[in-house]
This record gives sequence, structure tokens and C-alpha cells, in this order.
Amino acid sequence: MFERTREDIASVFDRDPAARNWFEVLTNYPGLHALLLHRLAHGLWKRGFKWLARTLSTFSRWLTGVEIHPGATIGRRFFIDHGMGVVIGETAEIGNDVTLYQGVTLGGTSWNKGKRHPTIGDNVVVGAGAKILGPFEVGANAKVGSNAVVTKEVPAGATVVGIPGRIIKKVSKEEDQRRKVMAAKIGFDAYGVSKDMPDPVAEAFDKLLDHMHAVDFKIEQMCSAMQELGSCNPGQELPELRDEDFDSLKDCDGSEKDQGKEKVS
Repeated sequence: MFERTREDIASVFDRDPAARNWFEVLTNYPGLHALLLHRLAHGLWKRGFKWLARTLSTFSRWLTGVEIHPGATIGRRFFIDHGMGVVIGETAEIGNDVTLYQGVTLGGTSWNKGKRHPTIGDNVVVGAGAKILGPFEVGANAKVGSNAVVTKEVPAGATVVGIPGRIIKKVSKEEDQRRKVMAAKIGFDAYGVSKDMPDPVAEAFDKLLDHMHAVDFKIEQMCSAMQELGSCNPGQELPELRDEDFDSLKDCDGSEKDQGKEKVS
């Protein structure tokens, strides 16, 4: 028991640069307090002392702001950063080296008994405010971005963002070396996201613009061929694209995304 506690405290130093010493972590980290109390409550739950286990869980929620059902199964080196508002359901299963941030919910979508909460694989990072709802698996080494709502299975190594959750990065065997290089470049992904991750909506628009550009080019070729054959062509002008139409595509620093604009014009 004491060895597991030492391991839990050591994991805080690995994932929170604000941690300064063992005494500070042991006395001032509500996520650690919630975990230690859950381990005790879970032991009581498995031994049949369910009312006592639920009472201890309720006390832990009042003390830490973290609600973990005593029936939930949690692996080693589990870390809840900040902690407030985290909810973990009865049939949730959490692997080793998992990190959750504040406001995370591992919940269910059914009132039926049985497995109704998610299974979280090893080394998963779940960002602040994310909701993972349902009896499915989030694969090992996956990342769930802040405020994402996930209701479907997440493959190992994938990154999910948005409402509903969309996969923006899936590590295959062929991309394993590139993933290691990127991980070394950006380091630990706090809150499950980083500035270097692609925006799936922007990527979708870029693909649409590429497609439109290719279609426009083919239509121009067809019109030129028809004119050479003497076909009547009214030569209708395309609608003008104004600068204000692209205001929503400006970066945070105010610069325009000219690449997309050039594709359309």
C-alpha cells in the first residue's frame, strides 16, 4: 500500500512542473487525495461493505470536488490535475499512467445495469472539460482534447477533439517514427492538445477548396474547347470574392490565410 502511495506521489512530479516537494504534493493536491481515498473505498466495495464505501466516496467528493464511484477500477500512477469537477462512473476502467484534468466526465448513456462507462487504456491524456460517455474503449496512448465529447471508440494512439469528437491524428505503424520525432519536438501534451495539432474542420475546408479549384480548371478547359468549336458561350462572369468574405479565416495574429483565398479566386 505504501509503495503504491509513493508511486502515485512520484507520478505527480512527472506530470506537473508546479510540484516542488513531497510534502506539498501530499498535503495540497486534491487529485491525489481523491485517488488515495478511492483506493480505500474500492477495497471496501470489493469486500462487500458497499454502504461504507459509498459514504467514504461521498466524503471524498465533499473534500476534493472529485467524484469517483467506489466500483470504478483504476490502475497505477493515475493522476488528476486540479481535480475539481471530475466524475468517474461505477463501471469505468482506467489503465496505468492515465492523466485527467479538471471537469472530465467518464460517464454513461444508459440507465441499464451492467457495463455502461468507458474503458481508458494506458497512457491516455484527457483534457479539461472533456466528456467520454458510453461503454467503449479509448485505446492506449490516445489523447482527448479539452471540452471534447466522445461517444464512440477511440483507436490507440489517436487524438480526438471537438463536439462530437473527431479523430485528427492516428498513429499507424508506418508513422511510428514520425510520431516519436513529433513527440520529442512538442513534449508532453498538456490538456491533450498542442498548437502544432491540425484543425480537422480547417483541413476539411482546405480539401473542399482544392477540389473546387480543380473543378474550376476543368470547366475553363471545357469552355475554351467549346469556343474553339464555335459553340455559343455567354461568358458569364463569376461572382466577385470580397476581402470581408474571408475575415473569419484570419489567424489569431490578424494575418489572412491567403492560401485558401488563392485557391478559390
